[in-house]
Amino acid sequence: MLIEPGPIHGSLIVDVERRGDARGSFARRYCVDELAAAGLRDTPVQWNYSDNAETGTLRGLHYQVAPHGDAKYLMCIVGEVFDVMVDMREDSPTYGRWHGERVSANNQRAVYIPEGCAHGYMALADGAAVLYAAFGRYAPDAERGVRWNDPSVGIDWPMRPTSVSEKDQLWPDVHWARPIGVAGGGA
Repeated sequence: MLIEPGPIHGSLIVDVERRGDARGSFARRYCVDELAAAGLRDTPVQWNYSDNAETGTLRGLHYQVAPHGDAKYLMCIVGEVFDVMVDMREDSPTYGRWHGERVSANNQRAVYIPEGCAHGYMALADGAAVLYAAFGRYAPDAERGVRWNDPSVGIDWPMRPTSVSEKDQLWPDVHWARPIGVAGGGA
């Protein structure tokens, strides 16, 4: 695994080292020891799978407030997605900034989204599917979100969404959302 710090405080960008022969290839996608050496100290409590019928489907931007914050480790296993995180931690040096990564079954890149960051993604292929580890349990009362097209954040999505849930369309802009006061959270 090739692990680099991401541009959002505490985030990680993880690329694989494929080893292959005539049969195909092998790559380590998640290693507790290597991720711990990069600063990740948490253990996932669940794995989630999400697929998307059509290109342009947008999911997010979601996060949970303390004491139910949750970090995520995401990989795309079918197709391609544009994965986005927005730092909602007031005491973070990257507070209010966003970062996006193209994550695909072909590039096998993974991203670690630290606790306190709003997260979402856009499907860039019909049938795109992601698998992600959640480092906190879902707590409906702690769920929050920010609007995917908040002009104060200025996310440069690769295309106009074709499908966004009503719930995701109704999230407030960042300045109305509840910030998080902890910039730690794993990495």
